[in-house]
Amino acid sequence: MIDKELLDIIACPETKQDLVLAEPGLIERINLLIEKGEVMNRSKQKVSEKIDGGLIQKVDRKYLYPIRDHIPILLIDESIPLEALNNS
Repeated sequence: MIDKELLDIIACPETKQDLVLAEPGLIERINLLIEKGEVMNRSKQKVSEKIDGGLIQKVDRKYLYPIRDHIPILLIDESIPLEALNNS
């Protein structure tokens, strides 16, 4: 999905923490919630496009940066707060 060498050099744009790939089960859950219109990104916009994968902060694990078409979207406003998903 994402090249290991790329994963080794990219970091969270906000905290500079290392990022790790999200588990497939989490991606499936997020995509189901996207279908239902229940996922908002940090800019409070509804996420309408399914994701292929995601990158999570290694330490905090607060936000998921979506991966679409094998491209990580490392924009703070596009990240998905994971805490909000626990309430869904």
